[in-house]
Amino acid sequence: MNTTGSGDSVDPVKDLPVAVIGAGPVGLATAAHLLESGLEPLIFEAGPTAGATIEQWRHIRLFSPWRFNLDAAAVRLLEADRWESPRPTALPYGGELIDNYLAPLAALPAISTRLQTGSRVIAVTRAGMDKTHTRNRATTPFIVRVEHAGGEVRDHTVAAVIDASGTWSTRNPLGTSGLPAIGENTAAARISAPLPDVTGRDRASFAGRRVLVVGAGHSAANTLINLADLAKEEPGTTILWAVRGASAEKVYGGGDSDGLPARGQLGSRLRRLVEAGTIELLTGFGISSLKTLDTHVSVEAVDGRTLDTDVIIPCTGFRPDLDILRELRLNLDPAVEAPVELGPLIDPEFHSCGTVQPHGARLLAHPEKDFYIVGMKSYGRAPTFLLATGYEQVRSVAAALAGDREAADTVHLELPETGVCSTDSGTSCDVPAASTADLAGSAESGCCAAPEPVLIGFPTGLVHGRSAEQKEDTNS
Repeated sequence: MNTTGSGDSVDPVKDLPVAVIGAGPVGLATAAHLLESGLEPLIFEAGPTAGATIEQWRHIRLFSPWRFNLDAAAVRLLEADRWESPRPTALPYGGELIDNYLAPLAALPAISTRLQTGSRVIAVTRAGMDKTHTRNRATTPFIVRVEHAGGEVRDHTVAAVIDASGTWSTRNPLGTSGLPAIGENTAAARISAPLPDVTGRDRASFAGRRVLVVGAGHSAANTLINLADLAKEEPGTTILWAVRGASAEKVYGGGDSDGLPARGQLGSRLRRLVEAGTIELLTGFGISSLKTLDTHVSVEAVDGRTLDTDVIIPCTGFRPDLDILRELRLNLDPAVEAPVELGPLIDPEFHSCGTVQPHGARLLAHPEKDFYIVGMKSYGRAPTFLLATGYEQVRSVAAALAGDREAADTVHLELPETGVCSTDSGTSCDVPAASTADLAGSAESGCCAAPEPVLIGFPTGLVHGRSAEQKEDTNS
């Protein structure tokens, strides 16, 4: 097998497919671009359907409109099947992203015949080699070990591997210093999934209960506002909000002056709810331990303060699961766990959003030839990822694997001038926006609908990231 390191393509005569891990928006876009490049994708999705992760937050509305959430190669496949595109300026809910885009895409024969759902990748390596072996490594096929439905484990031999598995499965812990709070694992039954549907599907878990939301990003803001709506109908619902920083100002944002109307309205409404006493805000509350009791969980802060709660909602962001890649030779940024050349461009210590430089296969490459991490996982622990960024990544990667280095290196990134950015540690910039229509408004008044796209990136957020927050707790 030839390798991209010499400028050659993956050798198609070997008749080996390219493994794609994950069938979310970026994973399916990867498959579409591979097909257009004359390569054979083999897609492994751990969930029961494509977009299974988004299904868990289908009640959440995105900040970014449809035109930035559709991949060009995927759209070409769909349009050949007489698919009708959504209105480009509308702001979709997660459920609409699945129902109107991902599900139809996954159902196309070109994709469905190459998609294996209920198939969790548990390891990636080189055939007959662990990571210490060097001789002939670059020309040796990969082995992808997969646990399929029913528990059967099989090894699949492939020419290249593209990891688009995202970060949803590994949320950041509630504790400080990057570690779980003492007792956090024991308290798992009283910790909800991120972004629960508190007014709908998951209502019974929160109605009439004492609920603690932990986190200082838009996921927290969205969840708190929905809890306040729930409390109107369920008066016994009590809402607590814990943040590590000295204030919640960064969550409130610019209010009416915010360049993104939906985001500004989100922050303004949250501020009003706190000032009215509907939400009890606890600042400087870094969690040190959780003690699970018969009827509730006791939460202790680093400074000794304690509170009791029935259920905790973690809005602490996510981090990449790198365990499946232990036998591969990776080159990761030591801070954010992104590819080493990409890491400094997105480090949240210095870039709350900043500008996203267009990047593709060259910046995403690792010492392991023909292996790439793309999509949300490529950003490691940084929170500034956009779907449009991932689509350009995989177009470039597919071109590189096909041997078209010129196309791979010619990267363009068209993003809204004001951009969209979440302050969550590790969540996508595309989500979440407010889940209620009064916050998002119409497509014309919502964020990202008006600005013209630019080719460089999206200036927004704090220019110097966390380093600009003089009052922020050092553990934030």
